[in-house]
Amino acid sequence: MKHQSVGVAIAILYQDNKFLMQLRDNIPGILYPGYWGLFGGHMEEGESPRQAIQREVLEEINYELPGTFSEFGMYSDDKVIRHVFHAPLSVELDKLTLNEGWDMGLLSSEDLHRGDCYSANAQQVKPLGPLHQRILLDFIAKVM
Repeated sequence: MKHQSVGVAIAILYQDNKFLMQLRDNIPGILYPGYWGLFGGHMEEGESPRQAIQREVLEEINYELPGTFSEFGMYSDDKVIRHVFHAPLSVELDKLTLNEGWDMGLLSSEDLHRGDCYSANAQQVKPLGPLHQRILLDFIAKVM
């Protein structure tokens, strides 16, 4: 039986040289509980990566991606194909509604290089998910 990879769509949202990230819930059993990661999620059956990221971002933070959002690339392994998109974040954080996750914040390139960031909700420094850190560092090197 051949294993089929799962499709995931991820958004790099940036503002003033900082990157919007979600502190994942600290629930055992989920991937990277209590880690900072990018917004996004699994593609539903019949959904394109572009449709998936628009839906996921709207569900997770009540933000409608601008029509100019672009594909950055794909990151694949044996289990998951990650379609990565990017767009400027055109609203202030207080205009977003966090519907999924423990916290959200705009992380600096220093946070990304260091691999962690303080969360006011968690009241502690929390690590970045290693793959999401790599995606953002690649993005900074290639696009910013």
